[in-house]
Amino acid sequence: MNYKKIILLVLVALSMQLAKAQDRPTDFLPADFHEGRRQAVREMMPPNSVAVFFANPVRNRANDVDYVYHQDPDFYYLTGYHEPNAVLMIFSEMQNGQEGTYNEILYVQERDPRAEQWNGKRLGVEGAKELLGFSKVYNGSEFATSNIDLKSFDNVLFFDFDNDVRDSRDEADLFDLITSFKAKTNYPSDYDAGKQQLYQMIKSTEVENSANVAQILGRYLNRDESLKEDELLNGFVNASNDETRTDIKEKVSLKLSAHNLNSALLGEIMATLRETKSEEEMVLLKKAIEISAVGQVEVMKAMHPNMSETEIQGVHEYVYKKYGAEYEGYPSIVGGGNNGCILHYIENNKPKVGNDLVLMDLGAEYHGYTADVTRTIPANGKFTKEQKQIYDIVYNAQEAGIMASVVGAPFQAPGQAASKVVTEGLLKLGIIQKEEEARIYFPHGTSHYLGLDVHDKGTYRAFKPNTVITVEPGIYIPEGSDCDKKWWGIAVRIEDDILITEEGPYNLSAMAPRTTEAIETIMAQPSPLDKFNLPELD
Repeated sequence: MNYKKIILLVLVALSMQLAKAQDRPTDFLPADFHEGRRQAVREMMPPNSVAVFFANPVRNRANDVDYVYHQDPDFYYLTGYHEPNAVLMIFSEMQNGQEGTYNEILYVQERDPRAEQWNGKRLGVEGAKELLGFSKVYNGSEFATSNIDLKSFDNVLFFDFDNDVRDSRDEADLFDLITSFKAKTNYPSDYDAGKQQLYQMIKSTEVENSANVAQILGRYLNRDESLKEDELLNGFVNASNDETRTDIKEKVSLKLSAHNLNSALLGEIMATLRETKSEEEMVLLKKAIEISAVGQVEVMKAMHPNMSETEIQGVHEYVYKKYGAEYEGYPSIVGGGNNGCILHYIENNKPKVGNDLVLMDLGAEYHGYTADVTRTIPANGKFTKEQKQIYDIVYNAQEAGIMASVVGAPFQAPGQAASKVVTEGLLKLGIIQKEEEARIYFPHGTSHYLGLDVHDKGTYRAFKPNTVITVEPGIYIPEGSDCDKKWWGIAVRIEDDILITEEGPYNLSAMAPRTTEAIETIMAQPSPLDKFNLPELD
């Protein structure tokens, strides 16, 4: 073969590699971000422990059709891996074995030309090393035959299983990986993660604090009647003296020593890490939020009384796809009139929204990070007197909630501030007669963390810098409510995504108008969809 031909082949190969690279978005989180997150987990693990994470299961939609695959957020956070049937192991210290020295291992699904022809290319071992930055990567089938002795660790940290994983014909699917894990750890057939957490609480309790802990456990037992059937838990709660509780504590310690499984600590670790966002994460989260805000703006322009809830949903989600968002962060909520009083209304099948208010709670998911933005607008472009009165109460409540979202404030602060304004407003309008009745029309909390999940993980302790939360007060007055009929069917929720900083709260979704005046102004503007007419169908 001559040199010219060799050079030509090399150039062709390079051009093909470049083309493949250009076929994939280039703004995913970098491999060193995920590596840094794994190290952060390692630093919070107890000595001589291993953390084992499993990829999300494949979910069946119907018959032989599955839902579009979505990775477990913790797994994605730590690996950047998008595929199913995978296991990540993080070790608290360096390990020495036949594979050499390592402190983490990733098991991935094996390359399979036939499967890839139908369902798309897999990274495989080499792809995971090259793109994700792991040095120790193996096919999933090697997890079962691995000589790593999980029983030798003081703690095996993991999230307990929901027993909803199907067993496919693949011999290294998630079902088989979990089965191997259970065999390697002597996983008890009656393992109960909730009970294990309470057992750990008893085990770590000092004698002088046992009565206080018994009261805390009593609240758990009152919330879950099945826990009262547990002899140890029930005995500890109802013991008449410390001597009896000490005896039960010894039995609990013996029961826990039968295995080294710990399904409590990993949740605390991941909640602590994911609560605050890095600069790299904020780039993606901010983009998801801005995409969602643009969706709200474009729907305001396009809205008219003859639109259906489904069509409104479609406009929002078209904007998401136009910007390259892979998914919706959660099922879209579009409720016209009384439908808006259903907090998680997702049917979205009202044929015409008419002259009602339309509550639109939607969020784009961009590269794993999801927004959560709600606007409520009049379908005909103008608020009625009653609609505006309710809307302005919610707006003022949200303003109070946002102002309360500051570093060091308790997580409940935005909700308490917003609730006070809503209560005063409903009393002034005569919709309620007593303060406690406000919960009838404002029945939910005001805030949750936002990130890889729409209800993201966090500690729910005092606010820290670089935390993103929602502030979303609402008033919902269903038809038939015990108030003047003129209020019936009015539902208003305003929700924004707030970054908590040392300088104060910052509204990441402010691009979408919030005041009644600004909404009416935007709705009077023309829409690119005004001339988008489809043929009538029978």
